[in-house]
Amino acid sequence: MFELILCSLLTIVPDYLYRRYGQGKRIGREITLYSVWYELRWGISACLLLTISLITMIFYFHPSTSNVTAIFRTVTILPETGGRVEEVYVGINQKVQAGDPLFRLNSDTQQAALDASRRKIAEVDAAMKVAQSELASADGEIKQAQGDYQTAVDEYEMKKQLLKNDAVARREVERLETNIDSRKGALDSDIAKKQTLQTQIEELLPAQKASAEAAEKQAQVDLDKTVVRAGVTGTVQQFTLRRGDVVNPLLRPAGILVPESAGKNVLIAGFGQIEAQVLKTGMIAEATCIGRPFTIIPMVVTEVQDVIAAGQYRPTDQLLDVRQVSQPGTLTVFMEPLFTGGLNGVPPGSSCIANAYTNNHDALADKNIGTLRWIFLHVVDTVGLVHAMILRLQALLLPVQTLVLQGH
Repeated sequence: MFELILCSLLTIVPDYLYRRYGQGKRIGREITLYSVWYELRWGISACLLLTISLITMIFYFHPSTSNVTAIFRTVTILPETGGRVEEVYVGINQKVQAGDPLFRLNSDTQQAALDASRRKIAEVDAAMKVAQSELASADGEIKQAQGDYQTAVDEYEMKKQLLKNDAVARREVERLETNIDSRKGALDSDIAKKQTLQTQIEELLPAQKASAEAAEKQAQVDLDKTVVRAGVTGTVQQFTLRRGDVVNPLLRPAGILVPESAGKNVLIAGFGQIEAQVLKTGMIAEATCIGRPFTIIPMVVTEVQDVIAAGQYRPTDQLLDVRQVSQPGTLTVFMEPLFTGGLNGVPPGSSCIANAYTNNHDALADKNIGTLRWIFLHVVDTVGLVHAMILRLQALLLPVQTLVLQGH
C-alpha cells in the first residue's frame, strides 16, 4: 500500500493534474468513473509498473521475514543410570543453580560396593602389617640358620683335621659334609622367604591397595551418580517426580531444565533463498516480537548459514528422489541485539518479524563510482525507509491481529 501510494504521487496524480488543469477536463464531466482508465491510462500503467519495480527492489535489497523465533535449547534432566527415586529435592518451576541436587536414586547397591572396597583396603593394610611381622621373623630365622650353618662348617673342619690322624671315622666326616649342605639349603630358603616378603611389602601389597583404592573411587563415583544435579543455572520444568518413580536414561527422563539465558541473546530468522546474495554478516536489522508489542528492536546479522537445511539427507537403503524435497527451505540467519539488553522482556520462543537493510555507504564513498550506479545505490538505500515504515506499521497492527482478528 505504501509503495502504491508513493508511486501514484509520481504517476497518477501528475497525470490527473495535467488533464484537470492543463486540458481543463472536469471530474463528473469529461473524467467519469467509466472514462478513468482511458483518461488516466498512462498514469495508471506507469504507476503499476513503478509499484512492482519498487516492491521488488525493496524486498530484494531489504529482505523481510516473519519466520523469526527466539529459539532456545533445553537440558533434559536424566540420571546416568536407571533406578528408583528415593528422594526429591526440588519442585515444578523452581529456579536452581548449577550443581544443586535435584533428586536421588536408591543407592543400596552402590553403597554396598563402596563398603566392600573400603573393607578390601583395610584387608590389604592388615596384610601389610602381617607381612612386616613375618619379615622380622624371617630375619631371626636367617640369623639362626646362619648360626647353624657356621656350626656345621666348624665341626666339619675340626673332624676333617682329625681324619688325617685317623682319630675319627670317614663316615662321620661325610655325615658332617651332608649336614653342611642341609644347613646351607635351610639358609637359602630363609633368605628366599625374606625376599618374597620384601616383594610383597614393596610391590604386591601396594599394587593390591592401589587397585582397592581405585575400586573405592569407582564405587564412590557410582554412588555420586545416584544424586542427579543441575548442570546449568535455570528453571526446572515438567518435573513431576515422586518417591518410588523409576527413571531410565534412555526411556524415561525426569524433566526439563531451561537455562537462565536461553533464547535471550539471539534471534534465528529464515529468509527466502533468493536473498542469499544480499544477506551478509554485519547487516543492520530490526525486529518486532509478539511477546514485546509496540517495540522495534535494533539487531545486527552475526552469521548467515551457508547451507539450506531442506537439502540435507541421511544415507539409507533407498535412493533419494529430489521430488521428496517438496518444500523449499529458507536461509538461516542469526541476529543479535545491537545494544546490550535488547531482547530483555522477549520470552524465549517468541515469534517475531524482522527486516534486514542493505547499506551501500562504503560503495557510495568510492571516488570512482559511476553516476548511474551512484543514483541506483542512493535509491536502494532510500527505499529502505519504506520497509522500515512497514515494519513499524506491523508492530502497531500485530496486537490487533493477534487479539482481535485471529480470535481466541
